[in-house]
Amino acid sequence: MMRNLRGAATAALGNQRITGGRRPPIIVLLLVIFLLAACGEEQQPRVQIGDSAPQFTLRDLDGKPVSLSDYSGSPVVLRFILIDCKYCRADTPAFKQVYARYGEQGLGMMYIESMGEDPAVLEAFANNLALTFPTLRDVGGEVASSYTVKALPQTIVLDPEHTITAAILGGVSEQELQALLEPYFD
Repeated sequence: MMRNLRGAATAALGNQRITGGRRPPIIVLLLVIFLLAACGEEQQPRVQIGDSAPQFTLRDLDGKPVSLSDYSGSPVVLRFILIDCKYCRADTPAFKQVYARYGEQGLGMMYIESMGEDPAVLEAFANNLALTFPTLRDVGGEVASSYTVKALPQTIVLDPEHTITAAILGGVSEQELQALLEPYFD
């Protein structure tokens, strides 16, 4: 491994040897650091629209486990949130309306917090918004990572077979949610 890195550093310097008297350019040092960091990371496959949704079990604000498999045969909306996000607050009425319309017919809807907020702050957030569906804690962000969530808020819609049908970054309107879920109801 070190031989490969030395070779990469030498190649980046135009085959000049690094000696004690010369300092390598900063770009070479950054390249070596990047290569070392990349070698230690396990590359997780990207989850995309059309893929099966990764299964998970998280705890709600009361500490009860909630699993994606609890909604087997039903469409599910996963909303990865930030507590201080203006979109998360502004479009919550849309999520609540859609859940009120389809919740009794089996729609699964979950707000998922994956940034490690204090549980009391998350509970105050859920209470302030009067959420009627589960708010879950993704301690360590493993579920967000398994869904390839890189920015928040993000909404992921799953069909009844739990195949990913949509991923929406930022705010979401009631009309958007309605159009995505309507095929599964009525």
